[in-house]
Amino acid sequence: MTADLPDTALELRSLVTSDGTLELSLRDVAVPTPNHNEVLVRVEASPINPSDLGLLIASADLTKATVAGTPERPVVTAPVAKETLPGLAARLDQSLPVGNEGAGTVVAAGSSDAAQALLGKTVAIAGGAMYSQYRAVDASACLVLPEGATARDGASSFVNPMTALGMTETMRREGHSALVHTAAASNLGQMLVKICLKDGIPLVNIVRKPEQEELLRSLGATHVLNSTAPSFEADLLEALKETSATLAFDATGGGTLASQILNGMEKAANATATEYSRYGSSTHKQVYIYGSLDTGPTVLDRKFGMAWGVGGWLLTYFLQSAGAETFGRLRARVAAELMTTFASSYTREVSLAGMLAPDAFTAYVRRATGEKFLVTPNALP
Repeated sequence: MTADLPDTALELRSLVTSDGTLELSLRDVAVPTPNHNEVLVRVEASPINPSDLGLLIASADLTKATVAGTPERPVVTAPVAKETLPGLAARLDQSLPVGNEGAGTVVAAGSSDAAQALLGKTVAIAGGAMYSQYRAVDASACLVLPEGATARDGASSFVNPMTALGMTETMRREGHSALVHTAAASNLGQMLVKICLKDGIPLVNIVRKPEQEELLRSLGATHVLNSTAPSFEADLLEALKETSATLAFDATGGGTLASQILNGMEKAANATATEYSRYGSSTHKQVYIYGSLDTGPTVLDRKFGMAWGVGGWLLTYFLQSAGAETFGRLRARVAAELMTTFASSYTREVSLAGMLAPDAFTAYVRRATGEKFLVTPNALP
């Protein structure tokens, strides 16, 4: 262990009690000593992704949250609905670390050559428990950032980039040739626009606000549709005819949007049909739901024939099935294009204590498109 490292450091923890209370707090934890092939990373930047919120807030009602403690050590408590507790049974009364990914400087290393080679490097990691001041991980889990890149540049180098690349990889594997993406003005959506432009993939982007339309068009997107516009379904049909997209990734989850997309795909397929079939088009149409911006039921108005599918898509499951070669290839592309295709922007930076301030958690739990928080664990409150 390097002599000037502290013995303990702060880590954000999420606890759900069996009586239905969420508690968010900062804990003192021992700074780990890296094993043979491990490195110790001083975490300097970690994003708050939608995928972090499930573990962080556990469906608690933060509109009823209270904050106690001190400005340096706030403690947030909020009620969790009793009916949701059975689904949380495996985590009840356990204090859990949070944060999927982040980046920082390697400040100590185990004895292996691989670990020693990373000393002093700025690396990105996706090992969980990233809302911490220090994190020990295996050397193989580190992505060395390009020359000149900061921890802030590399903080979001895993979840969004690999998800966007996983979508295009899924498209190719399943024999589709174009994509539809909802909540398309998000950081992930902007990356997907850049990937599809670079790779020549037709992409239909669905947003909800005029300023989001303008943002994506400024990036070069051709098909940008506003789902709140009166002409949305007609615009969607024309875009599907032009692109022949038969695969969609839906971040919304609830509501009728998935159904509207499938119905549009069916109409686009039938527009070129040479004969009638009572079973509808034989072209398979697929919507993968990968988010829950709308937590209500997914409503399907089945006017899209019999060749269709709706399922869930998760980056973790995709990577497990993709194999080491695919993972390495996609990760190498992220490193090569970190400052261009996969650059992330943030609307606000907060310390660990700042994450627990009411104005902060009220904002990031909204999961508003275009809003992204960056946590700086070693910054002062």
